[in-house]
Amino acid sequence: MTNIDDGETSPAPRTPKNPAADDPPRAVDWDAEAPAFDDEPDHGLREPVVREAWAARLRDWLPRRPSDVLDLGCGTGSLSLLATEQGHRVIGVDSSPAMVALARAKLAGRPAVFLVGDAAAPPVGEERFDVILVRHVLWTLPDPGRVLRRWCGLLRPGGTSHAFSSGGGRLVLVEGVWGTVSPVGIPAERLYGLLAPLVSDAELVRLGDDPLLWGREVEDERYALVAHL
Repeated sequence: MTNIDDGETSPAPRTPKNPAADDPPRAVDWDAEAPAFDDEPDHGLREPVVREAWAARLRDWLPRRPSDVLDLGCGTGSLSLLATEQGHRVIGVDSSPAMVALARAKLAGRPAVFLVGDAAAPPVGEERFDVILVRHVLWTLPDPGRVLRRWCGLLRPGGTSHAFSSGGGRLVLVEGVWGTVSPVGIPAERLYGLLAPLVSDAELVRLGDDPLLWGREVEDERYALVAHL
């Protein structure tokens, strides 16, 4: 498995704060946040350079062949839209009905279905997927180790030994740590430790040094872990 190095954190004002990194995150009314959610450059992907930066990352992370993608905590569906544009079929899940309504409107006519539900226990029945895509969600969930085990059970077996090759059974987890005084998030080292026993390989991609993804320079820890069963 790929080794990872220590990350450093610094303030970032956008992410909801909780008193301490190990405490449960403060509840956010995501229905109330939905109308303005896409105003953030990395949420709405309205700026062409930001949109293309995320599209390029997805081309690296998702299989080359058309695949079934489960987008958990999908928000307004911006990453789901990019995935469908690259030929994939998407089911998106979000706990906010308002977010789901916006995602359905954004992807009307595309091979995508959006459901209201808990990302930790997606309401997908016996359906299995080639890829589970999650951005800035896992750190908000209680017992992330248990959640990762459940997500792995929703993946089809298969794939190859390298996380960026074509094939199924893939987790794409985009996470980070925001702030220094009262940091929130999940450090790459911790998430890697939770994920490593569940997968055959995991590759860390540092994202904090790419301002095009965020629409601005950032100084805190942002990363993706891409793994195969």
